[in-house]
Amino acid sequence: MATSNLHGVGGLAFDSSKRRWPNEMNVLIALILIIGIFELLGHLMMGQSFLFDSSGRSSSIFNEQRLRIIILQVSIVGIIAIGVTQVIISGGIDLSSGSVVGAAAMIAMSFAQIAEVNGNVNPTLALGLWATDLPVLVPIAVALLFGLLAGIINGALIAYTGIPPFIATLGMMVTARGIAKWWTAGRPISFPTEGYRAVGDGLMPVIIFVALAILFHLVLRHTVYGKHTYAIGSNEDAARMSGIKVGRHKVLVYTIAGMLAGVAAIVLSSKNLTAQAGMGVMYELDAIAMAVIGGVSLSGGRGSILGTVLGALIFGVIISGFTFLRLDAYYQEMVKGGIIVAAVVLDQWRQRRAAWGP
Repeated sequence: MATSNLHGVGGLAFDSSKRRWPNEMNVLIALILIIGIFELLGHLMMGQSFLFDSSGRSSSIFNEQRLRIIILQVSIVGIIAIGVTQVIISGGIDLSSGSVVGAAAMIAMSFAQIAEVNGNVNPTLALGLWATDLPVLVPIAVALLFGLLAGIINGALIAYTGIPPFIATLGMMVTARGIAKWWTAGRPISFPTEGYRAVGDGLMPVIIFVALAILFHLVLRHTVYGKHTYAIGSNEDAARMSGIKVGRHKVLVYTIAGMLAGVAAIVLSSKNLTAQAGMGVMYELDAIAMAVIGGVSLSGGRGSILGTVLGALIFGVIISGFTFLRLDAYYQEMVKGGIIVAAVVLDQWRQRRAAWGP
């Protein structure tokens, strides 16, 4: 006699074929496949390995220099993507983060300058001698404050005026870029203090990115803030009827995204030892792309920080792979655009499949 496999409430049968495959696993498989493609192309076109050390001169089997370049390339935009991920999960969008990075970098660096260069007054002095040789906490606090204010304005406009997120953050994008250019009339600001330099030195950008990714992964998964963020993105009306203060929570989500853009500005200007008004251009689109590639649904309510981190790594591998193959930079833009469109199409297909049912 055949045995029944009945489990759960009411004797319902457990169907292992309907077990959900983690979306992050799909992204990880895509990352491995892309690495495999560049490995194959590397051997065919260049006669060498893309990610592994084939010379035998290193104690590691990996090409440590290329790995370092990949993770450094994505760490700063990855910090922005952590905030953008939360915004998209809540059902919104943020087009202002790149411009906020540019403005915050200019403002922070103007408070992080040394007074003298080679015995002469700093030629790029922005605010005067009173703002030189300040403790490193001052420029950090200024950048975070600017990001916080930008986020509050974005969130308040979206939550309390009914303006679509696209329009509200587009307005902030233009405004913040204008502030970045106005701050010193377009002149770059350079020569930061030793304390400020240390923030972006070596692998510090990667350490900051990983630390923030772990923090917000735990926050989204295990706190009320995270549960409310997913609930609002899934069904805003239902979330409001459940007692969630939707407007206040949206302001909080955009504020966090703005502050993370401020963090990215600090790391970027410190790493480059200069701040320019054009910093952060297109960063917002790269951050959105990282999140979407990582499985965050543009419809809201679904996604994870882990997926976004994997999406960032895919970005880094593609950029480094094209450089490795000595292909022109514009090919990178075309491929990135194709990947973004493919990721959105896949997300829409998954949603339709879920709506149709098994």
